[in-house]
Amino acid sequence: MVKINSKKQQAKTIRKFRKVHRTTGALLFIFFFMISISGIILGWKNHSNGLIIPKSFEGTSADLKDWLPLDSLNKKANFILQNSISPDLSLELDRIDIRKNKGILKFVFKNHYWEIQLDGATGNLLSIGKRHSDFFENIHDGSILDRYFATSDGQIKVIYTTIMGLALFLFTVTGFWLWFGPKRMKLIKS
Repeated sequence: MVKINSKKQQAKTIRKFRKVHRTTGALLFIFFFMISISGIILGWKNHSNGLIIPKSFEGTSADLKDWLPLDSLNKKANFILQNSISPDLSLELDRIDIRKNKGILKFVFKNHYWEIQLDGATGNLLSIGKRHSDFFENIHDGSILDRYFATSDGQIKVIYTTIMGLALFLFTVTGFWLWFGPKRMKLIKS
């Protein structure tokens, strides 16, 4: 038969959980604040009318056989970036986002937050936009520190997300116990 803890033992456990909950919250407050704000912004990115992330436009053809070669589209995006924004910007790509159904490509650059949208079939410029969402994503997952310190393999992001994930788990457990513990104490007979 399982022995039920006394009210005194239960109260002691609740005090310990409250202290862990309070201390962890105080130590990680700024990080939780940044994660919550950046998370809200990222949740709204597709509903921001192009303020957080540039709108996606429509190209002339969704059929890939009508599209120009990827290499020539990349050269065109590089030319547009350097002539329209700044010749000093890096041309290193983070990714090429191909939206076949829309007939477009988004060239997203690695060392800044600019995006060039081109029509896949004609190569015409559809949009030049700043990807503020990428900046907020870097804040949200801690990779902004990897960018700032130029780490080789995202080590700061891994440490940051591990600590924050464990902290959220700890908050969930201690928070539940702070809610459930007093209810359980009412059931325990002195």
